[in-house]
Amino acid sequence: MRYLHTMVRVSDVDQSLDFYCNKLGLVETRRIENEQGRFTLIFLAAPGDQPGAAEKAAPLVELTYNWDPEEYSGGRNFGHIAYEVDDIYATCQALMDKGVTINRPPRDGRMAFVKSPDNISFELLQKGDAKAPAEPWSSMPNTGTW
Repeated sequence: MRYLHTMVRVSDVDQSLDFYCNKLGLVETRRIENEQGRFTLIFLAAPGDQPGAAEKAAPLVELTYNWDPEEYSGGRNFGHIAYEVDDIYATCQALMDKGVTINRPPRDGRMAFVKSPDNISFELLQKGDAKAPAEPWSSMPNTGTW
């Protein structure tokens, strides 16, 4: 058994791709438009996973856009998507600079949470050992649910 992908339903393709690609840094690997089923599937990979994702079709995030309007609620029903990052502080700062709210700051130098425009939680974990606590992160409060 191996991890393939996490599917997330999205309500706005452009807004979602802005978050996932332009802000979080994922890369689109393929797209499927299904006129009969009236949906679009967009597969994304983390830059470090891109070579393996192209060969093995995993690990990926699958964005599912249903063409007929639907209301999605309870984005946290499935849990969260987790990514390992090289520098938790630099990653969070880059996301904040792009307008993303850090819902659970990396006060411990190890873990942070952010949310997509569709209210999906993303856990960011420091690669290797936790970084030493540093300001402004160590005293920053949570800004919402994560």
